[in-house]
Amino acid sequence: MATKCKNCPLRGRDQFVPMSREEVNVMQRFKVGELIVDAGAPILMQGSNSPQLFTTLHGMGLRYKTLADGKRQVVNFILPGDFIGLQAAVLGEMGHSVEATTKMTLCVFNRSAIWSFFKDNPERAFAVTWLAAAEEHFLGDALATVGQRTALQSVAWALTKVYLRGEQLDMVSRSQMPLPFRQQDLADALGLSLVHTNKTLRTLRTRQLAQWSDGVLSIADIDKLAEIAMLEQTTVPQRPIL
Repeated sequence: MATKCKNCPLRGRDQFVPMSREEVNVMQRFKVGELIVDAGAPILMQGSNSPQLFTTLHGMGLRYKTLADGKRQVVNFILPGDFIGLQAAVLGEMGHSVEATTKMTLCVFNRSAIWSFFKDNPERAFAVTWLAAAEEHFLGDALATVGQRTALQSVAWALTKVYLRGEQLDMVSRSQMPLPFRQQDLADALGLSLVHTNKTLRTLRTRQLAQWSDGVLSIADIDKLAEIAMLEQTTVPQRPIL
């Protein structure tokens, strides 16, 4: 059976802004069900006009954009709590694809109800706006990484970012978190070749700062890794959850 919003396992995590009882009730009315997808399954397709919006309840995935020649740019990694499909809801179609990396459980919302949702629930509408602004901020940082950070700085930046989010989601135990993506996914996110990405990961492993193998990321010194990445802070602001 679908998870009731009042019993959402994500709401108690440090990463998310607490919700009032009324906000929980609003989300329960907005939610129309849950969807379970297997690893490798497409969730949203570039150019599609999806009738649904999603919040990731369990599992991980990828957002990526495919060019006409078949080359792929990974936009970001999807973790629990991420909101998916807003682009199609506002612009009419998706500018990128979303694919499940692991088996995923998604909360499902009806896209056709989003305008009345905004009109009747200004606090929740602001939460959606906050998420869109945070995504824009992240993409600006990602663009600066692809364009200006060295390979070592770029890989350190990506690993630090995902690890800090994993900490707030209680996904980190004994300095390790599951990271079931491929090195090719990381390479496609950072504009690096697979060979260069592998070499850079090996450098971080040799320096005993980070190791990523068999779907597990281990960070020995997050502050040192963040310093290499030129990240000024290692705190992640709380974010709304839908």
